Amino acid sequence: MAEGDPGTDQRQNEEIEAMAAIYGDDWCVVDECAKIFCIRVNDTAKNPKWTLCLQVLLPKEYPSTAPPIYQLNAPWLRGQERMDLSNSLEEIYIQNIGESILYLWVEKVRDFLIQKSQMAEPEPETTKKAEEEEYEDEEDLAVACDSESPVKELDAETSENKTETEELPPIDHGVPITDRRSTFQAHLAPVVCLQQVKMVLSKLYENKKIANATHNIYAYRIYCEDKQTFLQDCEDDGETAAGGRLLHLMEILNVKNVLVIVSRWYGGILIGPDRFKHINNCARNILLEKNYITLPEESSKAAGKSKKVKKDKKRSEH
Repeated sequence: MAEGDPGTDQRQNEEIEAMAAIYGDDWCVVDECAKIFCIRVNDTAKNPKWTLCLQVLLPKEYPSTAPPIYQLNAPWLRGQERMDLSNSLEEIYIQNIGESILYLWVEKVRDFLIQKSQMAEPEPETTKKAEEEEYEDEEDLAVACDSESPVKELDAETSENKTETEELPPIDHGVPITDRRSTFQAHLAPVVCLQQVKMVLSKLYENKKIANATHNIYAYRIYCEDKQTFLQDCEDDGETAAGGRLLHLMEILNVKNVLVIVSRWYGGILIGPDRFKHINNCARNILLEKNYITLPEESSKAAGKSKKVKKDKKRSEH
């Protein structure tokens, strides 16, 4: 059997670690040597009726020249629906040849399940009420799409006041993770230029505890509006390949205008590949906490809350 390309192997490993950090218990290793994995995907309401298992096998040529080999496992998925979903996944691959696409696939499946759940036959009720509910669902979707994330707000503020780029951005610190006497802690700051990246790093290194960490791994992504491209880079700080893995996680999550630093204090016991898992988990947790990413169930709660507010408003008007 032919050996895999070292560069391709590294990209696969980085994507696997990122996916495990993003999806947690929903990511299952079926056969690590054969690189077969299963991701459990459900709609935002986590209705067990609309759950699908996406099983993937990563060939040696993925992602450079070949797509993952996949299976869609759900007892209710048949016929035209299965074909439509398969076509959607294959279209994503064609549009992103050479790129890591597992995250895009999972979220496409989730979108499909959400639509399936919304189209399911409702409980018996009057036609008028059903129409009102459908209208509210559409309103909820519009509200969710129009709501501005903190990243969009940051872009708006930056465009209004360029002098803010000369100021030190706020720095937040995540909850530490400790494993076999090694401690990992993430730090995060919004950044819109390289000068701010340097300012944040300098400020962090003023803290003796952080400056004395065994490793301070970091990665940043800055979106350049004028060129429609990303300015991004990473630093291993002695933890080989850790910076690239961190940057890959941020690429998969599609975050922008943010710098993430993960400090590691080595405790004298080797923990092997688990160190990369902890680095990614620390980064993911602080990005989630600071609203750079949103979990599907949180989106569902927000939509439900918005829907309740609109219902209460309608009652008060009557």
